[in-house]
Amino acid sequence: MNTIELIQILPKAELHLHIEGTFEPELMFEIAKRNGIDLPHDSVESLKDTYEFENLQEFLDIYYQGVNVLQTEQDFYDLTWAYLQRAKADNVVHTEIMYDPQSHTERGIDFEIAINGIHRALSDAQSQLGISSFLILSLLRHLSEEECLATLEQAKAHMDKFDAIGLDSSELGNPPEKFINLYAMADEMKLLKVAHAGEEGPAEYVWSAIDQLNIDRIDHGNRCLEDDKLVDYIIKKDLTLTVCPLSNLKLCVVDDLKQHPIKVMLDKGLNATVNSDDPAYFGGYVNDNFNAITEALELSEQDIVQLVKNSFTGSFLPESHIQEHLKAIDKILA
Repeated sequence: MNTIELIQILPKAELHLHIEGTFEPELMFEIAKRNGIDLPHDSVESLKDTYEFENLQEFLDIYYQGVNVLQTEQDFYDLTWAYLQRAKADNVVHTEIMYDPQSHTERGIDFEIAINGIHRALSDAQSQLGISSFLILSLLRHLSEEECLATLEQAKAHMDKFDAIGLDSSELGNPPEKFINLYAMADEMKLLKVAHAGEEGPAEYVWSAIDQLNIDRIDHGNRCLEDDKLVDYIIKKDLTLTVCPLSNLKLCVVDDLKQHPIKVMLDKGLNATVNSDDPAYFGGYVNDNFNAITEALELSEQDIVQLVKNSFTGSFLPESHIQEHLKAIDKILA
């Protein structure tokens, strides 16, 4: 069995996925037409031509433009269902999806429209595709903490639909400590906690996310490798890193996948995982990320299996479910 076949056959979890970032141009044009919205591009091809980014902010500008097309509960259902079908094709059996409520409420979309559409698709995926899931309410760090607190307060009416909070958008200039009160509120609500840290921001941001926000998992975390003490601390606290190789390449976090740090992370004993982040914009879903990084870094079968197992041990699934998935992987390998 070659590595491509191995990657395909292994069941896996995806832990870092922004549902708005799965908005493929073809679906975007279809929903725009349904909603009577004119896009600033005359074809799928011309839209795709804009997907060249020098940094995170350039990507976000295009990303928020696409989000404007989403108007109805059915739009959010269709967006989520399209991703889940791709996840099924990649043998993803569990996914922990982020969505940005403020990207929608700020443009006049009622809070419940987005979360109801996404939640309905996730429920259907459990029964029809065999994919389990958790939903992460991801808040925009370029906004004020007061605005984020107001959004989390609004979310209390929908506690049955999400399991964690996160922090995304522009990292530089918006350090984790800006949101101490927000994460304290999440603790009171008994939510799990993740945060983007160490993608463009420095290693200090990872320290702050761990110590001041008390996060349960680190999204990205690439730059933790700049601080040996931080690496040891992450290992001691048994925190998982949700790494996104093709995203890192597309956003110039790395210049070449051959320079990507994920193999170093594994070798140092970090619980690194492979994820697609915003696959419609970054050129690939989870198996594409696995295949690209395997080729670039000449990962071994043992490396691939470890990354896949990390995706389950780093998930928020109950321990009994995690062990079931690990046993399934071992059975396939045997």
